[in-house]
Amino acid sequence: METQQRTIVVTGASRGIGAAIVMELVRRGFVVGCLSRGGTGPEEGADALSPSAIIPVACDVRREEDVKMALSHIYAKTGGIHGIVNNAGIHRDAPSAKLSIADYEQVMNTNATAVMTACREVYPFLLKAGGGTIVNMGSFFDKIGVKRNLAYCASKAAVGAMTRCLAVEWASKSIRVLNVAPGYIETDLNREAFKGPLREFLSKRIPGGQHGGVGDVAKLVASIFSENIAFLSGETIYIDGAQGVAH
Repeated sequence: METQQRTIVVTGASRGIGAAIVMELVRRGFVVGCLSRGGTGPEEGADALSPSAIIPVACDVRREEDVKMALSHIYAKTGGIHGIVNNAGIHRDAPSAKLSIADYEQVMNTNATAVMTACREVYPFLLKAGGGTIVNMGSFFDKIGVKRNLAYCASKAAVGAMTRCLAVEWASKSIRVLNVAPGYIETDLNREAFKGPLREFLSKRIPGGQHGGVGDVAKLVASIFSENIAFLSGETIYIDGAQGVAH
């Protein structure tokens, strides 16, 4: 697929998986609109990117007006938006019996409601482009029971459900919607946690004995856009080293 002048928007683009996705998309020839609360592109490695390859925009994805303004700004800069990666999210853990409504709603608003908002707001831009691709970032926690993670698991299950509904509803408009669901991925945000007991735990639970890295997820997401397989839509694609299906 010719990627020149094709623009993909990535939310939560400054660090972690989001930053890695930005870098991989740019490497493959895409222009990337980088949405983050700080209004920056990837915090590490951005100096090596052509200034014309990224468009940093300050945006709190929980605010509808922020999302509308950010997408309009990117469209004005590029003349077209061809896809979006809804990557921004948060994780909170707490005993379910003590989980406050405020904490629950914060997780749901950021991980699920904001995804719905971004999908809805990017829709008219994808129509103008003659179609496009939406990649929502879920988690393999959407299908398993995890202690102290009620809100997070619920939010990621909601992302999978939204992906299926939108894929069916928007297929006639040549808009594909997919859900990429990572397992345990080491990032700059959680690197210390992987040095402790978690590493030993995962070495026994993941069939290959090793957790994933941001590059694994970034390559999968970028390949969805670069390969542009028209018949692939509505699916949740798990990237968890087979941990979720291991028995």
